[in-house]
Amino acid sequence: PRTLEILESSIYIGSDIITLQEVSGSFIDQAKNRPSLDKTFHIIGPENMDSVRDQNSVIFLRKETFPDGASAEITSLVESSFEQGVTVPVAKGDILAITATDRDGVPFVIASFHGDTNGLATKPVLTATMKAISSETNLANHKLIFGLDANTYEKAKPGKQQDVMDFGKHYVSHGLSSCWGDVPDPQNYTTYNSRTYLQPQLNKACKKSDKRSNGDVNPKDFILFGKDDFEVDSLWKDNTGDKVYLEDTAFPTLSFPSDHGILATVLVAKSSATGDEL
Repeated sequence: PRTLEILESSIYIGSDIITLQEVSGSFIDQAKNRPSLDKTFHIIGPENMDSVRDQNSVIFLRKETFPDGASAEITSLVESSFEQGVTVPVAKGDILAITATDRDGVPFVIASFHGDTNGLATKPVLTATMKAISSETNLANHKLIFGLDANTYEKAKPGKQQDVMDFGKHYVSHGLSSCWGDVPDPQNYTTYNSRTYLQPQLNKACKKSDKRSNGDVNPKDFILFGKDDFEVDSLWKDNTGDKVYLEDTAFPTLSFPSDHGILATVLVAKSSATGDEL
């Protein structure tokens, strides 16, 4: 598959952490059977896989950086940290949260999350993740890296969709920043897609001439981290697989199979005298 070819490319094979969302079980098996990926990464899926929808969040950890791979999965701890009495629209496989220790002995919580279509689970899941970390003394010194399809919107319908600027305020309130900074740009899009009438969800279909106005063109994807832990050294988004993002271009395409762009960042540890990168 083209997705595996992109992950194997010289652009992304050197990544320390890769978080993926809406991944099928067969994709995980295929990735483990690709010699270059299996040699380079610990490929981690959730213990409680979604075999019905077959959409799972997955984490790749570079073996050189994280020699022992994942030390524990704490997804259930996150899910048990939701506010009582509140229904959070998450499905099996949407959340994957693990702990891992890098080669320098630095402990991490690393999470991958796929938000519901309207993004209404995004804030509760982040809050639950932070609550889970703070509730366990053995996690208190862990640094968080959280890659997510937040499904946030530039012009959200109040009460029905998650506004991107409101989400920015939310992660800052938890002492986090993002690859986009503390204040995301609502017009820095990571999706640009629309549906034809040749698919079953006709309520989401539109004419070609309306694909920009009626399509899904929104700033949906984030990499979150502790504001006191890291700062962004470099950042790019990609909807070609070639480290290039073509603005005002609909995707997926024949050469780029995802309806979300790739989001990549190089982080530098603030406390590191040597400026170690991740």
